[in-house]
Amino acid sequence: MALIEARQLTKTFRRPDKDPGLRGAVKHLFVRRFTDKVAVDHIDLSIEAGEAVAYVGPNGAGKSTTVKLLSGILVPTSGEVRIDGLSPQRDRIALAHRIGVLFGQRTQLWWDLPVSESLAVLRDIYGIDHGTYRKRLARFDDVLELGEVLPVLGRKLSLGQRMRADLTAALLHAPPVVYLDEPTIGLDLAVKDRVREFFRTVRDEGTTVMLTSHDLGDIEGFCRRLVIIDEGRIIFDGDLQAVKDAFARERILNLETETALPLEAVRSALPGATVEAGETPLHLAVRFDRFVMTAGQAVTALAPLTNLVDFHVDEPSIEDVVRRVYSGELQLDAA
Repeated sequence: MALIEARQLTKTFRRPDKDPGLRGAVKHLFVRRFTDKVAVDHIDLSIEAGEAVAYVGPNGAGKSTTVKLLSGILVPTSGEVRIDGLSPQRDRIALAHRIGVLFGQRTQLWWDLPVSESLAVLRDIYGIDHGTYRKRLARFDDVLELGEVLPVLGRKLSLGQRMRADLTAALLHAPPVVYLDEPTIGLDLAVKDRVREFFRTVRDEGTTVMLTSHDLGDIEGFCRRLVIIDEGRIIFDGDLQAVKDAFARERILNLETETALPLEAVRSALPGATVEAGETPLHLAVRFDRFVMTAGQAVTALAPLTNLVDFHVDEPSIEDVVRRVYSGELQLDAA
């Protein structure tokens, strides 16, 4: 049985359709007109326990609305949701102990309390004993460097500091289900790396994670499944590596040689590959299909032509695939 289950999940917002200015506002009092905006459109989604799922899409696609429906913040217009058999809308108290939510653009900290007191309030709400609380706080401190953040009032935190504190707040009660909406926004590169490593640890411990992020570096190496949403509908749901194998087969072998090589000689040695000149006559870039040729075979074929000083292979990122989907260049099979 899936831990997260959504069936025909739909959310429609009614927005006032009125003319601008005072005259439009007065007219709307007597003649009310509304426009319906479908933010989430009959979504079917099933996530098993222990999965880490990337939920991506352009701005306005319905990502955050879906997370709010799954966590009980919003009530669906139609359809249903079950989290471990519980309804987020009807079983909110019971479910609050089983889910953690982090919204990159919103905070759950108390505005006029130091972070340490906000976390202490959450400790008492979730009924965490003091020994367990200290151990978890120490663990978060190792990753997020909380020491400098704990005495600061919520309203005085920088974005990066707030994200570190909010991440702690979301995971403090060790929930089995975690929704992460833009979890690394505002973090510097060093902290991002530590947070991403921590996410992998949480996943490996069996936590079920649904991650939305515009920073696709958050996704690679963490999520094994990719769900793409556009205009409120899921347009792809499948294995992340399979997507890369199908639509990002190209690799780039960057070479530095001891002596300059004629491009035609390289092309003759590597039929089927695309050879491009580099920044100097001693540098080459070879584009090849990894299912036709390996980097090792390419290097072996070129070795008799000259001594290789250095080489490295550029791997494609899922960002390339998703960008091509958004632009319409790729058509993925619908989920």
